[in-house]
Amino acid sequence: MSTAEKPSVLIVGGGIAGMEAALALSELAPGLADVTLIAPEPEFHYKPMVVGEPFTNEPAERRELEPALREIETGFIEEAVVAVHTGEQTVELADGRRLDYDMLLVALGGRARPAFESAETFWAGRSDLSIDEQLKSAADHPSRTLAFVVPPGCTWPLPLYELALMTRRRVEKDGPYGVLLRILTPEDGPLAIFGEPASHAVSDLLRARAIQVDPMTSIADEDGRLVIHPGGEPLEAGAVIALPEITGPALDGLPVDERGFIPVDLNLRVAGEEDVYAAGDGTTFPVKQGGLATQQADAAAEHIASRLGADVEPHDFDPVLRGQLITGPDSLNMEHALAGGHGEGGASLDYLWWPPGKVAGRYLAPWLAGTPLDLDLEPPSLPLDVEVSLPQEWHWTPMAMGSHPNPADSEPESESG
Repeated sequence: MSTAEKPSVLIVGGGIAGMEAALALSELAPGLADVTLIAPEPEFHYKPMVVGEPFTNEPAERRELEPALREIETGFIEEAVVAVHTGEQTVELADGRRLDYDMLLVALGGRARPAFESAETFWAGRSDLSIDEQLKSAADHPSRTLAFVVPPGCTWPLPLYELALMTRRRVEKDGPYGVLLRILTPEDGPLAIFGEPASHAVSDLLRARAIQVDPMTSIADEDGRLVIHPGGEPLEAGAVIALPEITGPALDGLPVDERGFIPVDLNLRVAGEEDVYAAGDGTTFPVKQGGLATQQADAAAEHIASRLGADVEPHDFDPVLRGQLITGPDSLNMEHALAGGHGEGGASLDYLWWPPGKVAGRYLAPWLAGTPLDLDLEPPSLPLDVEVSLPQEWHWTPMAMGSHPNPADSEPESESG
């Protein structure tokens, strides 16, 4: 520990994982460390709700970080971190300053880049997507098709299903009528990561909304046109909306895999580093989702709090996937124990966690909702679970979204920001 009166804990990143970690440490180890959060932006942006912006023209929720962190006695520095010097236990900021740490939690998200040059990309960080323009292009094309594409590789597909479902509502209300909505995905089935009962429920919902789904398909950009594999036929559509590819933050000074993701163990310690932790989409855990990012942040915060002397028993990261699919006026709530061993489960229109936000963060969700802390996340009625297992070595071997490899497999270049 440092020679200062209190040890220094730095949190890098002001997104879901970073804010969850700050809230968790303020609850688990109050007054035991000088905690500071460092982020390049002054606001917390609730990115999971950006999916509604093209339809409502209302921006997703934002909150200023400095006053929010001041309330929990956590410092804030608005600056980007460009490197970690583990030997010196310092972080280097973009303005040239270096800050000492006793323990460091890197809560950076992934870096997004367009998966296809010939498709419109839906960005989680912002939405300048014009659904009406995409629908017009689809209606003017001989195929009268608007395609939604989940790219191969490491991504989170749920927002694309929300886009398709909300687009169907727009078409039913305002037209243009007769446009085919088609989802192409490398998944074995719609949102198969949630298990069979939830995937079947989503399939039934899409079928009822007349949205075509082509599972186990991989899209490649070949000579300026999108091609469907297996088969090799061109994707005939007047407009195509795709999710971006996600690569790791590749923070200088920390170990990363071939795609820039930071390897961590079950306590979220960075490989080979005693005092450095990482949580969120920037780690090698294959599923990039806000609720899982909060669980990673909680496991890291518990381990840090225990080392600070708090009466806390650290728990390993045991991922439980909780997802809310916005279908219009209602939402389909799904829960899935990724490590298995918890019986069957599925999806429900009723709440499966509490408070019922888009992200089921143990500390973040009550903070956003302004409700009392409920560490169990238990709703009025208990959910069921799906028994599916991830590979034991998930933190070293990233898992692909589906069983078909990218036919145009090449290493994408990292994108800053």
